[in-house]
Amino acid sequence: MANLNLVQAINLALIQEMERDERVLLLGEDVGLNGGVFRVTEGLQARFGARRVVDTPLAESGIIGTSIGLAMGGLRPVPEIQFEGFLGPAYDQICSHAARMRTRTRSAFTVPLTIRVPVGGGIHAPELHSDSPEAIYAHQPGIKVVMPSSPYDAKGLLISSIRDPDPVIYFEPKRIYRAFREEVPEDEYTIPIGKARTVCEGTDLTIVSWGSSVIQCMQAIEKSNRSIELIDLRTIYPMDIDAVTESVRKTGRCVIVHEAPRTCGLGAEVAATIMEHCFLHLEAPVQRVSGFDTIMPYYKLELSYLPDALRIGGAIEDALTF
Repeated sequence: MANLNLVQAINLALIQEMERDERVLLLGEDVGLNGGVFRVTEGLQARFGARRVVDTPLAESGIIGTSIGLAMGGLRPVPEIQFEGFLGPAYDQICSHAARMRTRTRSAFTVPLTIRVPVGGGIHAPELHSDSPEAIYAHQPGIKVVMPSSPYDAKGLLISSIRDPDPVIYFEPKRIYRAFREEVPEDEYTIPIGKARTVCEGTDLTIVSWGSSVIQCMQAIEKSNRSIELIDLRTIYPMDIDAVTESVRKTGRCVIVHEAPRTCGLGAEVAATIMEHCFLHLEAPVQRVSGFDTIMPYYKLELSYLPDALRIGGAIEDALTF
């Protein structure tokens, strides 16, 4: 076992998949010579050459459009978009082409590409560098959406994403890139896309979260004296509905936590799913702790925007005392 942070786990996954399958190649702005803004791809161009780790122009639509063509031609491209706010220029390529190609061609062509995207706030970045757009892409049929919350999950989920026959958006919570380490197997392993993780078990209340918010949920649980179960979705779409509903049926109460704005955030979909499947088991209304319906603020107010242990603890108390 190696003791790795999130950056190192992703880097190791890329190395192992590139060594295993010569069809895997990386492309994006500064991914080669500089190793990416966050150094996730550091050393890979020197190891695999400039034909497999390609520095591209600053053109997100071109990066994804090129990747779609490469994928349709039989390769396994892993393009990087430097920050989630820059996915906008590539939206048409992702949703009008990558997501629809299998259906459009009646499976004559598939698009096996994995789009790596640093996501979320908490690092004091400027505008368009701290958003959480997972619900936008989960709404588009034909795309899988993944967001790990730990180094172990990051490696296993990335390998599964690269091997998947269809397009995957692989969101990397930049707030926890180097926040902590954990043991990660040096050998290859996969984590199934669409399978949630029970972080800790409990009987009084269920928390559902994903990405870096899982860490804040763990902090809130540590401060609570109640038995709380924490479900990390890991895969935004397809969602592991069974894991969520089984937990809520057991506890009767639920708090959903995410960084994205509240209105039409993924938490609303989780809450609706719980209502449909667990209505007669609920002892209290489902609570949501989220970002606010505003643009992510600048440095001084950024941490006030993001869910923290205090806000999560308040929602836990509201649900338990209803």
